[in-house]
Amino acid sequence: MLKWIVLALVLVPLVVLALAVRPVLARLPRLRRAAAKLQRRADEAASLGVAAETLQQHAEGLQSRLETTQQRLTLIRSRRGD
Repeated sequence: MLKWIVLALVLVPLVVLALAVRPVLARLPRLRRAAAKLQRRADEAASLGVAAETLQQHAEGLQSRLETTQQRLTLIRSRRGD
């Protein structure tokens, strides 16, 4: 009789644990896909950040060229007397 009580005290918690873990294990593939999707989005965000930085540098270069062109235009106009 004691053997059955000990066996029940060991098996019942194991069955309860298995029933509790089963839904989590069933969700693992979806969690992996979601993690992969998040990683792809993080990579895309990083590449967009690099692209934005490149565009910012290009815009700053264009701004500098525009200022130089305006200065030259002002100089040309002043020499012509306009």
